[in-house]
Amino acid sequence: MIKTNFKIENIDFGKSPDGLIPAIVQDCFTLKVLMLGYMNRESLEKTLATDKVTFFSRSRKCLWTKGETSGNFLLAREMFADCDNDTILVKAEPLGPTCHTGSTSCFGTDDDEGFIRELQEIIRRRKAERPEGSYTVRLFDKGAAKIAQKVGEEAVETVIEAVADNDPAMIYEASDLIYHLLVLLVHKGLSISDLETELRKRHK
Repeated sequence: MIKTNFKIENIDFGKSPDGLIPAIVQDCFTLKVLMLGYMNRESLEKTLATDKVTFFSRSRKCLWTKGETSGNFLLAREMFADCDNDTILVKAEPLGPTCHTGSTSCFGTDDDEGFIRELQEIIRRRKAERPEGSYTVRLFDKGAAKIAQKVGEEAVETVIEAVADNDPAMIYEASDLIYHLLVLLVHKGLSISDLETELRKRHK
């Protein structure tokens, strides 16, 4: 079930002479912007019905489901209309590269920005699927106390390398710290979003 903040009848397709509205697609895990397409009412309805992001091709004058040829579908998880009800934001799970060039994003932003959220999702899948031999699964099995202990150990090692002015080693240890903190959050049923909410409160 796709989460939305709109009803189709309230979307204003009439602002454009061709009845199309822009649809911005964002990776639901990393929040990276993946592509821009256009939707008419029919393609929006099909997206909501199938969970597969479907656009209207302005060049071919027909509907097209992203990935129908390549297999790199975009699975819609959340969809939001803007304040004017004439643009859609689609938060989707990409099943492979989004761009026809093989890049993650059509905007050439194939960097590591947002990977922490992707890692959080990987950790969640480890907890649910419990693959054999997984270090993450072993941590979950040992419980909150052991995971918290690892967070503390990695924090100390990060501090040691920072004081020693060893930046590469500090980055290595800080990466371990973030990973174990994510495991602890997932174990407790929490997420990065909960941290963001708390930090936003403090900022106010």
